[in-house]
Amino acid sequence: MDDLPPLRDVVNRHGLLAQKSLGQNFLFDEQLLARIATVPGPLRDADVLEVGPGPGGLTRALLRAGARVTAIEMDRRCLPALAELGEAFPGQLRVIEGDAVKIDPATLFDGPYHIAANLPYNVGTALFTGWLSGEAWPPRWQSLTLMFQQEVAERIIAPTNGDAYGRLAILSQWRASPRIAVKVHRSAFTPPPKVMSAIVHVVPAEMPPGVSARLLERVTEAAFGQRRKMLRQSLKGLPGALAALETLGIDSARRAETLSVADFVAIAQVLGVRSAAG
Repeated sequence: MDDLPPLRDVVNRHGLLAQKSLGQNFLFDEQLLARIATVPGPLRDADVLEVGPGPGGLTRALLRAGARVTAIEMDRRCLPALAELGEAFPGQLRVIEGDAVKIDPATLFDGPYHIAANLPYNVGTALFTGWLSGEAWPPRWQSLTLMFQQEVAERIIAPTNGDAYGRLAILSQWRASPRIAVKVHRSAFTPPPKVMSAIVHVVPAEMPPGVSARLLERVTEAAFGQRRKMLRQSLKGLPGALAALETLGIDSARRAETLSVADFVAIAQVLGVRSAAG
């Protein structure tokens, strides 16, 4: 076992006060961090991408699990602390200074990889939806283990007709399986955020045939863009959408939140067939 100093000591020694502008909230509970590192399953000799490692709390838990970690950090103040971690785990840690929003993870690895991160709240949803988007499926990542505000986590796993159900639930569920793996109390962070948090674990599932991801995104964007309106109103601007509802026997007087993920997939399939036909 390594002989690393407590995380709080590392933060104090390097003067790493969490910056609100970067969405930083540091997690010091090493037992909790170790638990989070077990969520993806065995990581020995596995490649893991970590976004926003900060002083390296989750990083050290992943390294202790035997992972090869590539960490993307845009806060230069954190680089010396991460460099010390690299020295403690020779050959296991690669640190890239930069903005993860502008970096395609697939360019960083030759083979499959996992993504595990205590995501900065200000960019977490944008990164997540980017990793779930695109026509190519299955993705190169094998799993996502990500910290979100609990409200966002509930939106990711929301069932049909629930208050939290919307575009994020459909994007997360139509070809992947998300679950809340760990709930994290706000008091676990320094400084404590105003909201509770949760770890969401996502693994790729089989992609339904004949569906364009972009077309499905257009359907859900239109349907939930005017959430309280009936489908006949919200989808009327999308060519062929109302005819697709009729083909599928879906009442156009219904509202978007009453349609299941499978319903939205079926609409996109019908639109795709008609688009291909001409």
